[in-house]
Amino acid sequence: MPSLSARRKGKGLEFSVWAPLKKKVALHVVHPRDELIAMRKGEEGYFHVVVEDLPANTRYFFRPDGEEDYPDPASRFQPEGVHGPSQVVDHETFEWSDGEWKGLPLEDMILYELHVGTFTPEGTFDAIIPRLRDLKAIGINALELMPVAQFPGERNWGYDGVYPYAVQHSYGGPEGLKRLVDAAHREGIAVLLDVVYNHMGPEGNYLSSFGPYFTDMYQTPWGDALNFDGEWSDGVRDYFSGNALYWLEHYHIDGLRCDAIHTVFDRGAVHFWELTHHRVRELEALLGRPLHLIAESDLNSPRVVRHPEAGGYGFSGQWLDDFHHALYTLLDPKGRDRYIDFGRMDQLVKGYCEGFVHSGEWVQFRKRRHGTSSAGVPGQQFVVFNLNHDQVGNRVDGKRLCSLVDFEKLKVGAAAVMLAPYVPMLFMGEEYGDESPFFYFVSHSDPELIKAVQKGRTEEFKDYGFDQSPPDPQDEKTFEACVLDWEKRHRGHHRLLLQWHEELIRMRQTLPPLRNFDKKNLQAEALGEEGFVLRRRGRGEEALCLFNISAKELAYIIPPGVKKARKVLDSRAPHFMPHHRSPGQGMAEEITAGEVLHLPAASVVVYYVT
Repeated sequence: MPSLSARRKGKGLEFSVWAPLKKKVALHVVHPRDELIAMRKGEEGYFHVVVEDLPANTRYFFRPDGEEDYPDPASRFQPEGVHGPSQVVDHETFEWSDGEWKGLPLEDMILYELHVGTFTPEGTFDAIIPRLRDLKAIGINALELMPVAQFPGERNWGYDGVYPYAVQHSYGGPEGLKRLVDAAHREGIAVLLDVVYNHMGPEGNYLSSFGPYFTDMYQTPWGDALNFDGEWSDGVRDYFSGNALYWLEHYHIDGLRCDAIHTVFDRGAVHFWELTHHRVRELEALLGRPLHLIAESDLNSPRVVRHPEAGGYGFSGQWLDDFHHALYTLLDPKGRDRYIDFGRMDQLVKGYCEGFVHSGEWVQFRKRRHGTSSAGVPGQQFVVFNLNHDQVGNRVDGKRLCSLVDFEKLKVGAAAVMLAPYVPMLFMGEEYGDESPFFYFVSHSDPELIKAVQKGRTEEFKDYGFDQSPPDPQDEKTFEACVLDWEKRHRGHHRLLLQWHEELIRMRQTLPPLRNFDKKNLQAEALGEEGFVLRRRGRGEEALCLFNISAKELAYIIPPGVKKARKVLDSRAPHFMPHHRSPGQGMAEEITAGEVLHLPAASVVVYYVT
């Protein structure tokens, strides 16, 4: 695969750029000296030049066909933003201390999605490091960073990035990201990174000035589709598959969450995702540690995680949106207005037993049948959650689950995720019930683009039925409102919720039945529309998990075969209840077959059968 951008070569620097339809390209060095240097065109449209006596912090532009100066499409760093010069990054100078780090298997991960800019008041990689031990203390062992590739301005979700190889300058740049990853690995915490290979943001996007990166054969909801299968698409495929390798190798990232993979269009014999899978597996063998690719997919198709030899894309796992929709609409019935095809208990039970809720049924939202069965997909290949950036940020009020349901249902929802036979993920602040909203925010510099974003955001919510307008995404106050209040975790019901998550994670990591992802060792049963039973088995033991989602008491008869079981978790135990609330009647410490249990409203209890 051809090299891109700039790298050390002997005593000089080698600069490379892909511009197959250009007759000439010049390198314009702007620091530490001003010099215009012609580049030589090689095979497949790549231009190269080696320049002696340039330092590692050299800043430069490329000038295709004598036109304007543009930043490097594969820039490693944009210290002056998306319109400024690119800066060379020498990856050999950082002193890593994670030599003993061997990575984590996906099934062992407790994922924690965070946005660097709003996780701390400072909004930097370095500001995250002091909080790693607090996360580790409750059992979180894998960060999932929302995109950090260079975007316009200093405020953005990251999905408007325009330099996939460059680390956002306002977050701390390349060195800051490396310090965070290094510190996380020292604490035994993996780091995954969200990447976007389906579109590019509008501001600072100069790719078309170099080559045919885009195609009009397909459309995406966010902008022009990328050219993965048309003329000159080899360069585009190399550019993005090489980006995956770049993060994993040079930043020691443990895995990538790939955004909306269904909007990467490729009708070639070897799909882009298959190509990326093979290249990542080769790097995995070279590095000697597991490297994960996790998909966000709207396909409801097992081929996403199926091996390429069996006709799949080869992803390690995928987000399970159906599980979120099924659970959320039961916890918060008002949510059924937004997720019109969900809201029944049997759908949640199917989510536990199979994965996809929609597996070929008619779906009103889509006006067609959707999906196919995922019953054969192992549990460790699905990631489940109550919250993620989309589910919060795409509400007009930016409200989290803790602002939509009461404290007891919040505990039930957390248990429903953590006790599932899937890989769980929390959204930053969820573990202690931070009520800070998570709005959509930007900091563009183009007045016309700002107006378009403001108008588009308002029109988007008309279809959701909200009776208010979203806050102005360009207003800095919109961004500031989203910063977490970290100190809340030590106070009142926030502290109790934090302890509840800690206990759920501890159980998940230590009890054999909860570590068994084989769906053959799982049973789920609806208790009308009020609750459900989850039975998980492993090593001859069983976890009997009883959920009451309703507002009234629910009776349950202990099934045959449960000779004796002891209580290991009770959401109504006094130490998990706020002081101003009565814990009510505690559940029995031990149970046997035939006994009738009366489950309190909005509660969960787990018995351990040995």
